Amino acid sequence: MPVFESPTAVAAKIIVALDVPTLSEAIATLKALPQVQFWKVGLELFCATGPAILEVLKAEEKRIFLDLKLHDIPNTVAAAARAIAPFGVDFLTIHTATGLAGLQAAQAALAHTPTQLLGVTLLTSIDAVTLRTQLQCDLEVPTYVKRMASLAYEAGLGGIVCSAQEAAQIKTLWGESFLRVCPGIRPTGTATADQARSLTPEAAFAAGASYLVIGRPILTAPDPAQAFADICQRCLTEKRDANP
Repeated sequence: MPVFESPTAVAAKIIVALDVPTLSEAIATLKALPQVQFWKVGLELFCATGPAILEVLKAEEKRIFLDLKLHDIPNTVAAAARAIAPFGVDFLTIHTATGLAGLQAAQAALAHTPTQLLGVTLLTSIDAVTLRTQLQCDLEVPTYVKRMASLAYEAGLGGIVCSAQEAAQIKTLWGESFLRVCPGIRPTGTATADQARSLTPEAAFAAGASYLVIGRPILTAPDPAQAFADICQRCLTEKRDANP
């Protein structure tokens, strides 16, 4: 588990999913959670607001994870990455199933920019049964994720998006600098909902996650700010307990 000096240090590694439908709700959420440093903008909010939400986050000096999961032919994903580059987001996602050529094209389009491209390996809503029966892939989930991660690494991406359940093997294979950004995080006592491969925040960090992405357990809590603070404190307490 990473060494966290304070709850603020933990907070820097937790990306809160700004999964709301309108710009006004997004701004209200930002105001309710001023201690959050890193925000995820996904398809719903970006489709609703376009770049306006990115401008708001930049004005507030927040870090941005733009989770658009690009997936198209190499020319198109490269063009999309070039269009996004001027916004200066920290992370941008692309499906590794796009293939090596597409990953390389998108990565080249972001060369000499501050944006790190992350390859989405397998959605955390997909379990082993779904992978085998619906996607017709006979590989076990860890093996599939490893293969997709290897494409991202070969293409020169900054890291991957994966379940925390697969983070340890990726860290062992490609080291600390190849980022493991892990969604599907569910604190103890919260519903997993559509997340088929999930861990608690403290277990995810212990497993090798570089960053956690947490949305509903914070945003739908009776007191979102307290929920976020509790998660940070729990991760810090777990680290201290492990290293008396």
